[in-house]
Amino acid sequence: MIRFSTLDVEMPPIDPQKAKRWICQVAENHDKRVGELYYYFCSDEKLLEINRARLGHDFYTDIVTFPLTDCATVLSSEFCISLDRVKENATTFGRSYESELHRVIIHGVLHLIGFDDHTDEEELVMREKEEEALKLLFN
Repeated sequence: MIRFSTLDVEMPPIDPQKAKRWICQVAENHDKRVGELYYYFCSDEKLLEINRARLGHDFYTDIVTFPLTDCATVLSSEFCISLDRVKENATTFGRSYESELHRVIIHGVLHLIGFDDHTDEEELVMREKEEEALKLLFN
């Protein structure tokens, strides 16, 4: 089950059914399956509040991921995504808003699959995996 909700913003322009199929396909391509994924779209300020309260982090970010289980094969998590940050990053990196939004949506899934972006090398692999996933959606 995959659900998309909002906290303090309007729902972004995504096709929920297409996005759900895509997320499941990316998971399956990595020998995982989707359990329960909850996406909450919000503002920068709301995500900063969540980041401070739940993680003790005092900075803006585009996404925070809260795994609901430690199962190695079934992906279950809550994701909070700042639409303000998505919009700013789209402009900064010269991407469309739609592309950047989907990049962030799948970024959280890739973290659950096991990819990280703490080092330069890990970040490079993460970007490659994001691009592979985006090609599945947009081609």
